[in-house]
Formats: sequence, structure tokens, C-alpha cells
Amino acid sequence: MLIGFIKRIKIYLLFAVFLYFLLTFMDFNKVHKNKIFKSTKVIMIKFLSKTTFLTMLVCCLTLLAKAQVGYNYSKVDLGTSLNFNSVQGDATKKLTSSYGFNITYHATPYWNFVLETQLGTLQGGNIALDGNNQPFSRYFKSNFTSFELREQLQFGEIIDYSDNNFYNAIKNFYSSIGVGVLINQATHKDLNNQSNPNSLITTNTNEMFIPLRVGYEFKIFNDYDQPYIKVDLGLQVNAMFSDYLDGYAYGSTTDFKLQETIGVKFAIGAGNISYRKQVSY
Repeated sequence: MLIGFIKRIKIYLLFAVFLYFLLTFMDFNKVHKNKIFKSTKVIMIKFLSKTTFLTMLVCCLTLLAKAQVGYNYSKVDLGTSLNFNSVQGDATKKLTSSYGFNITYHATPYWNFVLETQLGTLQGGNIALDGNNQPFSRYFKSNFTSFELREQLQFGEIIDYSDNNFYNAIKNFYSSIGVGVLINQATHKDLNNQSNPNSLITTNTNEMFIPLRVGYEFKIFNDYDQPYIKVDLGLQVNAMFSDYLDGYAYGSTTDFKLQETIGVKFAIGAGNISYRKQVSY
């Protein structure tokens, strides 16, 4: 870690200063004991030699410290996202939106754990058509809140992208998988009501799902070459455990919620964690 590295540099510098004064004292002590009085010029030459040695030592240590620039990152990000949703279920698809808020923990810059909540609406079908139990005439609209935890792995964790423009370009592609729950309140046509199949009823459900996601994360670096802003573009499929996301249960497959996502994340805290390879290129 960078903090430990800096502490070691301080120790080396203190030892070098101590060594300098020790050598200077020994020289003057030797002159006194042997009663050899050298000229001021000779002593100044020794003094300058030691000073030059110390200067070179400090420069080397400074270069070593600067070599760490580009390796550091923050452990935690806070972010928000805008999501465009559709339901692959028992009614025709319509596009709706939701908003997300997330916190990301970075085991490394390219291996992440994301905890996210979303709030928004889902909709499908057509309320104006007769409820004849066909996908185009079914209708639903729901308000939902979801919570999910995902593990995310970027290519940069498993490839060597140094000195390779192509690998450096693809290092921020990622795939992600996790588990989540969606709290849903769906209003839909009551197709069991023979006298008025267009009447609406409300169904409340809690839906477990598996989030599957791929995307790309654009990293923006600060003056210390630490990633401090990330722009995230993603495609996500939420595989539901049931067939009631849209309020209908027809067919042999469960429902899916599809998402297109754009988000932004901000690093928080000190970027004092070092990675095994340079993050910025």
C-alpha cells in the first residue's frame, strides 16, 4: 500500500540524515584526536560530497514514490442511474423508466460488488382494446422498488493491458451476476370477469430474480491518475422466479425484465489503495 511505502521512505530518510551527521562527527573527531588540522577547503569538499550523496538518495526515493502514481484507487463509489425498462411476459412490451442508486465496493479496480436499489414503473399491453386474453389486448401498469446485489468482473482483472492499445480499450468491459428482490404493485385487467373483462384489479407481489448484466465503464482520472468518476453503460436481464411480474400467469416460461442503463459513479474517500498493476494508461 502507498501509506506503508511512504512510511518506509520516511524511515530511510531519517536513517540517511542520521548517517550523514554520524560520518561528519567521526571526521571531525578524527581530526581532533590526531591533531591534524586540515584546511577549510578540504572539509568543505567532504561536506559537499556527503550533501551530494544525500541529495541523490532523496531524488531516488522521490522517483520511487512517484512511480506509484497511476496504481491507486478508492475502495467505495456512490452512484446513480437512469434505466429504461420493458417486460418480456404475457403482454406486449412498452418502454418505461426507473431511477437507481448504488454503492460499489472495489476489491480491486476491476473486481467490484454493487448494491443497488431502483424505483420506477413497468407497463405493457393496451388498455383500450377488449380484454380477449390475447397478448396485444392484455394490459398492466405497475410501480416497483427493487434491491439487488451483484458481483462484477471487468476484463482488466484477467488480462495484461500494458503496452497494448486493444487490450487497454477493452479492459473496462464487464459482466455481472447476482440476486435481487422486486416489490411490485401491478394494476391489470381482470380477464376472469366475464361481464367486464376490461375492469382493473391490483396485485401485490414480491418477486425474486437473478440479475445478469454486461456493460462498459468509462473511467475518468484525477490529477493523481486515480479513477474518481465512472460513466457506466449497461444491458441487464432480470430473470424472475415467477410469472406474475405483469399480473398474468400464462405460458410455460417465467417473466423477464429487460433494462438499458446509463449511470455515473463518484469515488469517495482517500485513493490510498494500491493495485498490482497500473490502472491508467
